[in-house]
This record gives sequence, C-alpha cells and structure tokens, in this order.
Amino acid sequence: MSGPEHLQWCKDRALEYADAGDTALAMSSLMQDLALHPDTASSTGIVAELMMPLAMMGEFERPGELRKFIEGFS
Repeated sequence: MSGPEHLQWCKDRALEYADAGDTALAMSSLMQDLALHPDTASSTGIVAELMMPLAMMGEFERPGELRKFIEGFS
C-alpha cells in the first residue's frame, strides 16, 4: 500500500469511529494507524500535537468538527 493509500485508510477507519460518536477511539485509531506505515509514521506526533488540545477544549464535541479535522489533513 502506498503512503497516500495508507493515509486514506487511516482516515476512513477513524471516520467510522467518529461517525459512531466515539471520539476517543477515532483519535486513538488515527494515531495508531498512522504509525504503522513508514510514509505516515512521522505524522503521528504532529497529529497528536494538533488534535489533543482541540479535544481537551471540547472542540470535537461540536457536530462534524472531528470529521472536518480528520478529512482536513493530507
């Protein structure tokens, strides 16, 4: 699987959890899955640094915000 294909797979899996209302699992899935591929592993820390403060501020409790975050990076 290429890097871009893996990234899309990561995002798709995280979106499944986000759409089911499980914010914590969506975030965890995204970070763990990114770490699995050499082309996306370096993004794990950056994603965590961006995502965690937003989650702590309650940003992802607003409908669609977690989806927008996940879909918004490449």
